[in-house]
Amino acid sequence: MMNINENKRFALLIDADNAQAKAIDAILTEAARYGDVTSRRCYGDWTNTRLGSWKTVLNKHAIQPMQQFAYTSGKNATDSALIIDAMDLLYTSKFDGFFLVSSDSDFTKLATRIREAGLEVIGIGRRLTPEAFRAACNKFIFTETIMDENPADDAKKPAKPIATNATVSKKADNAVVSTSQTDKNIQSTKIANPSKDAILKKLLKEAIESASEEDGWANLGGVGSYIPRVDSSFDPRNYGFDKLGKLIRSLDYIEVQQKNIESGSNIYIRYKDTNG
Repeated sequence: MMNINENKRFALLIDADNAQAKAIDAILTEAARYGDVTSRRCYGDWTNTRLGSWKTVLNKHAIQPMQQFAYTSGKNATDSALIIDAMDLLYTSKFDGFFLVSSDSDFTKLATRIREAGLEVIGIGRRLTPEAFRAACNKFIFTETIMDENPADDAKKPAKPIATNATVSKKADNAVVSTSQTDKNIQSTKIANPSKDAILKKLLKEAIESASEEDGWANLGGVGSYIPRVDSSFDPRNYGFDKLGKLIRSLDYIEVQQKNIESGSNIYIRYKDTNG
C-alpha cells in the first residue's frame, strides 16, 4: 500500500460512461488515504437518461458535473474533454497527483503523460480494465475490492468467477462492458486460497529475489516497494487481507522471520521452494 500523505493534493477525474455511481462512496474513502482531493470532476453527457443515477451522488459529494455532448454516434467526446481538462490542471502545478476513475484504455496515454511530469497517477476501475491502462498508473485499484465491506470474511468463501457473457461495447479495444450487464454479473473475485495463486507466487518470488540479501532473506518493506513497480494493480485486499504482511503470513511457501538490526526490529521473508 502506498503511504498516506495528508499534504498531497489530488485531482479526481471521473469518466461517468465507464464508472459506477454506486462506487463513489468507496472511491472517495479510498482517495482520502492518499491525500486531499481538492478538485472533483465527473464527465458525461448529462442529457442522456442513462446517467440519471449520478445526480444524487454528484450533489452529495460536491462533485462538479462536466457536460459534454455526444456530437457524433460512436465517438466518445467525453474522453477528449476529460483529457483536455487533465492537461490544463496538470499545467497549473497545483496538484501532486491525479485519480483517474475509468475502465477505459483510452486514458493510457494520459496516465503516461502525467507520470512523465513527475506526478502520481492512481487509476480506479473494474477488474476488466485493460492491462495497458493499469500498467500506466503508479497504482491501480479495483472497485470490486474497495466496495467489499468485509474482505476478511469474503476471503473465507469460495471465489466467484466473473461472468463471461457480458455485453461488450463497440470501442476499438473491446474492453468496456455495458454497465447494466456488468453490475448484475461482476461479483467478488478474491482468491479463496492465495497459496494456490500461481501469478501471486511468481510475483513474490521475483520481488524476494530482487530485495534479498546474501543470506536469501529479504526485508518485507523492500518487497512491498518492489511489487507496485511490476504490478500496479497488486493489492493485498484483492486476496482478503488489509496488509501485505498478513497476506505473506498466510502463504505456505514463504518463511517469515523477525530480525533485530541497528535501526530496530524488521520483518524478513524468504521463499521456501528454491525449485520454483
